[in-house]
Amino acid sequence: MQETNDSRYHTGNALCDTLRFLNDAAYAVLPRDVAHRLGEFEKNLLGSIRWLVEKEIQWIDESLAASDRLREEWQRGAGRAPSETQGSGI
Repeated sequence: MQETNDSRYHTGNALCDTLRFLNDAAYAVLPRDVAHRLGEFEKNLLGSIRWLVEKEIQWIDESLAASDRLREEWQRGAGRAPSETQGSGI
């Protein structure tokens, strides 16, 4: 018989231990194949969310670079040097 005091639930942080136990129990009440399918679904969903976040970060970086180029073009068109307005940052 397995010992009931699993070291996985005795990390010294009562909140984390409780949440870990509740998460384990949520899967344990399901049949094994259903629990594994649900776990795979959740991992795939989180992977998709991570991909979307990484893509959004990439778009922001590209937009910032494009905005710098556009700002410099506007400043050249207005006859000002780019360094004249850069020192007045927010």
